[in-house]
Amino acid sequence: MFKKLYQLFSNDIGIDLGTANTLVYLKGHGIVINEPSVVAVNQKTGRIVAVGVEAKQMLGRTPAHIKAIRPLVDGVISDFEVTEEMLTYLIGKAEKISKKLFRPRVVIGVPSGVTNVEIRAVYDATRNAGAREVHIIEEPMAAAIGIHLPVREAVGSLIVDIGGGTTDIAIISLGGIVRSKNLKVAGDKLNTDIMTYLRDEFKLMIGEKTAEQVKIAIGSVMPEKTMEALVRGRDMVTGLPREVIITDADIREAIAPSVHNLVDGIKEVLETTPPEILSDVIHRGLILVGGGALLRGLDALLHSVLHVPVYSAEDPLSAVARGTGVILEDVESYDEVLVHIHDELPSR
Repeated sequence: MFKKLYQLFSNDIGIDLGTANTLVYLKGHGIVINEPSVVAVNQKTGRIVAVGVEAKQMLGRTPAHIKAIRPLVDGVISDFEVTEEMLTYLIGKAEKISKKLFRPRVVIGVPSGVTNVEIRAVYDATRNAGAREVHIIEEPMAAAIGIHLPVREAVGSLIVDIGGGTTDIAIISLGGIVRSKNLKVAGDKLNTDIMTYLRDEFKLMIGEKTAEQVKIAIGSVMPEKTMEALVRGRDMVTGLPREVIITDADIREAIAPSVHNLVDGIKEVLETTPPEILSDVIHRGLILVGGGALLRGLDALLHSVLHVPVYSAEDPLSAVARGTGVILEDVESYDEVLVHIHDELPSR
């Protein structure tokens, strides 16, 4: 009785809580929010000044008393209170689209391999942000569901979710993760690589935002056509503004060690995978999701090294959020793939 009432009078919300971006899925409406995971805080008053797109525009441009914070580092909460504020803002924004009587039911993604304490932090932050009921799912599983892989069948699927803070590599079969590895090599690491390379090779200091723009504009891991970009920053010798032209070859050289680590991580997972599942992977291939799937030439490079077919999911950035949406349609039937927090963790 109460369950039916709740279904009628409360929203179902899915959240892909990412290091770089947070996506929110509202049942019946699809993905309604896609905003950077950035919060601007006034340190004098402790109040939130801006969240999401508005806050990201402030990165590197704020006065001393306003700090733009990314509350998630490597896929896990590093600042609990700010994450809570961000989730409150996002849930509130989604609730405005469809006003309901009761608090919402939320399905939220976490990276694979996170600790019980980190899972508890996500659970508590979501409850405190206004959720009536919280269900937690590992992001590679949510992504696999979002791109309609047969996760509950006796068939092995290899999914690589390259996000902002972490890369999740997971072999999924029969509703569970058979083998997985979580790497701290992802979009943010590639941005840092580009900043370090320009500092060392060109004596030019640039910010994170500029590095990301350059990566998107001309980043690639395999030589194709020559691409160039104009980069503006501070000359480390004179301290004055300077601009240089860099090519896709420069970016490839900058990110090569990180890409190598990513390939090694996938190899490690495959090396420990049962042979029966490996035969499925050879037949079905590897599926790339997350922002890193958009990196030019990555699918071709992985195919040449791993000798398995490599595919980029359609709209890879929203795969996890779409997966939470599928789960919200019938939470009970997906119970086996969820992380059961009450079974594993004591209450605080």
